[in-house]
Formats: sequence, structure tokens, C-alpha cells
Amino acid sequence: MAEHAPPVGRRGRRGSLRLRTTAAAVLAVAVTLGLFTLVFAVVQRAVLDDAPRSAAEADVSRVASALEAGQTPAVAVAGDADGTLVVVLDSAGAVLAAGGEDDLVTEATRLSTVPSGGRARLDGEAFVVERDTADVAGGASDGASSGGEPSASASRDDDDDDDDSSGRGGRGADDDAAGAADDDAADTAELTVVAARSLDEAQAASAASLVTLGVAVPVALVVLGVTTWFVVGRALRPVEAMRREVDEVTATRLDRRLRDPGGRDEIARLARTLNGMLDRLDASARAQRRFVGDASHELKTPLATIRQHAEVALLHPGSIDGQALAGTVLGEEARLTALVQGLLVLARADEGQLGVARRPVDLDDLVVAEASRLRASPPIRASSPIRVDATGVGPARVVGDEPLLGQVVRNLVANAARHATSTVALALVERDGRAVLTVDDDGAGVPVADRGRVFERFVRLDEARDRDAGGSGLGLAIVAEIVRVHGGAVRVDDSPLGGARFVVDLPAG
Repeated sequence: MAEHAPPVGRRGRRGSLRLRTTAAAVLAVAVTLGLFTLVFAVVQRAVLDDAPRSAAEADVSRVASALEAGQTPAVAVAGDADGTLVVVLDSAGAVLAAGGEDDLVTEATRLSTVPSGGRARLDGEAFVVERDTADVAGGASDGASSGGEPSASASRDDDDDDDDSSGRGGRGADDDAAGAADDDAADTAELTVVAARSLDEAQAASAASLVTLGVAVPVALVVLGVTTWFVVGRALRPVEAMRREVDEVTATRLDRRLRDPGGRDEIARLARTLNGMLDRLDASARAQRRFVGDASHELKTPLATIRQHAEVALLHPGSIDGQALAGTVLGEEARLTALVQGLLVLARADEGQLGVARRPVDLDDLVVAEASRLRASPPIRASSPIRVDATGVGPARVVGDEPLLGQVVRNLVANAARHATSTVALALVERDGRAVLTVDDDGAGVPVADRGRVFERFVRLDEARDRDAGGSGLGLAIVAEIVRVHGGAVRVDDSPLGGARFVVDLPAG
């Protein structure tokens, strides 16, 4: 039972994944909304502050235009608008007239030193200030300061001018010209117009927006966190179910499969991927069990033969001579050696450690040498000797491991010789960058249904069940593995001789 119980850390891992996903989503949205709120506040403040500033500029322009048109400062600044203060200053900075909200007129002097575009606090509120100058007639400015009546000094100056013009004779014309220039300069005065507009409404609107965002953002984050928590939990629920099902799969229960939820989403693809993995593991385990069983059977037979002959020799020393016993033992030892070597090659191929040396190899030399060996040592058969035809062997060079490629040729030729009736034909050609080796025999051939199976390990067809005729069932499997690691392919076709044709296709060097 402990084998199938889910580890304690996995449930916590699932919870932590759910928590981390929720926290990451909330944090990302919080940072985004925080930046948005900051940018919104800055932009909104600039936009809201621009309206009072524009209004103050309009007040300044209106009053300046009125002054330049000849209106008195008191008339030009007349008006009682809330949150507005307009002041006219003379060149010395003294207040000539002030207009606007009554509560603010008393603080008009505080605007005399505020620069254009600056801020001032009047009656406890913030105001934006704009200022400009207006060139007006001197009489207008004098009238503003004395109620519109001419001053006594001005009358005295006129009398003095009359006396001087009558008493100084010919110099009066020059003095009159100079005096006219002085009078023109004296008739023009520069006044400063200052306007202030309250920022209270803009600040109130900005504060209301920030308060709204300050309430809305946390609420949105809470809603997002709760939603993400439940959505992630629901998404992980089928994954957890798959985990429990996979956890119940053991080496003795590889036939179990996950339930396919259907569809084409990630969960369905995950289920199909895991089922495919389980299929491969099951096939590999079955192949391994079959391999072990077949190897045990193959090893048991020669060992049993050796033991049988040894026991007979011990119990009945006269029934068997030493030479016959030695021949039997050597023959079975050769079978054991070949079997063990074949198993070693396949095991190293399975581990990817076959150790292929990449050197140029003249494949035709290997084929010719094997043909000569077969002629010199044909297999022991009851029928006529095997004829070996190597006239179709042409030059071909490949890049690979010479001993392993030699084993490919040897196994194919030995297999053809075992199943041939009278003839084995070898051919080798190089064309289109490929080296193609064909080995034909005139035996019974390989049925189409069994042509893929003959390259499996310990597979021997019905005709070759006998150990003496069929070998160990590893020769063609070794051929397939060696050809594969050399980047080639091997297949079985029908031979023109009537039997089987084995074709090996390798990249030419």
C-alpha cells in the first residue's frame, strides 16, 4: 500500500504551484495597475491644472485689452467670479485696481511678487497666477490714481510753460519741440495685469479620481486573486487525477492506461502523450522479458548438451571416447561464444555504446573475402555443395567500422547459406551516393507477413526452428542494429533465384 500512496511533498507542491501562479498573476496586474494609476494621476493633474491656467491667461488678456482701449483699471477688472482675482499694478508694484471674488480682493497685494505660471495661496486655497503688461495712456493711469481730476502740479506746469514761452523770446520754439517729445513719453504708461484662478476644483477632481482608483484597484486585485486561485485549481484537477493514475502503474501493471478526456487541449494531449509513453514502456518490458526468456533457452540448450555428455562419460567411461567428447564440447562452446558475443553486441547497441569507428572501408573487399571463406568452408549439408556467385560484386567504399561491417556481411552470407538449396549470389554496387549490397539464395524465401519479424531478436521461422539449421536467431537482429548505427537500412525482398533477397543500403564514402 505504501508503494501506491502519493508522496507527502507532492500535494504541497501542487498547492505551492497554485499559490505561486495566483501570486504571480496578482503581482503582475498590481504592478500594471500601479503604473497606470501613476501615469493617470500625472496626466489628469496636468490636464485639470491647464484649465485654470488658461482661464487666468484669458482674464489677463481681457483686462490688458480693456486698459489699452482706454478703460480705467477699475472698470477693466470689474466682475465677481468665484475663485477669480484680477489685479492691476503700476510700475512701482502698487495696486491700482482689483476685481473678482470679494473674499479675495483684500489679498490682492500678495500677487505683486508672484511670477507668471507660479502658485499662490489665497484664503487658504491654491491659485495659479498669470501676468502680462499693458501700455496705456498716461492720463488713464493718472485718472486711476486721482479719481479723474487733473492734478495741481499739472496746472502749475502749464502756467510755467506759458510764462516761459512769453519771457524767453526766440528760445520758445526749441523748448516747445523738446517739451512735445517729453509729453509723448509722459502720456504712455506700462501697467501690469495679474490674474489668479483657483485650483480647488481641479485638485478635488484629481483627489476623487485617486480615491476611486485606490478603492477599485484593491477590489480588482482581490477578485483577480480569487478567480485565478479557482481557475488554476480547476485546471490542475485533471493533472492531479492523471498523477494518481500514473502512480498506480508498476512494472507488473504496465497494461494500465490513462483515461483520454478527448478534445485537443493541453490536458488531452498530455494524456495521449503519457499513454504513448506507457505503450513504449510496456512494449520494451515485454521485449526485455521475451529477450531474457529466449536467451535463457538458448544458453540452456548447449549447457545441457555439455552436461549430458560429461555425465555419460563419467558413468560409462567406455561408451564414449575422448575425441568425440572433446568435439561435442568444442562445438557447444562455439555456439555459446557466438551467442554471448551476439548478446553483447545487442546490449551495447541498446545502450548506444556500440563504438563505431568512422574510417573508409572497402566494402567489396569484405564481400569477396566472405565469398572465398564460404567456398572454402561450406556448411555441412546433406545435399550438393553450395555454389557461391560473386560476379556481381563491384567496387564500393563506405565510412564505418570495418569489423562490424564484416559481421554484417558474414551474418547475411551465413543466413543465405543455411537456407539455400544450391546457390548463393552476392552483388555490390555504388550509385547515387549509396552502396547497395544484395545477398540472394534459392531457398524457400521469407513470407511477406514475416519480413519485418525476421530482424527481431531470437526470431526463427518455422523452417528454421532446428538449432543446427536456424542458428540462435540473433544474426539478422545484429545486422539490423549495425546497419542502423551506420545510417543505413536493411530489408527482405523476393530473390530472382526463387528464395530470399536481403538488401543492405548504406551511405557511400
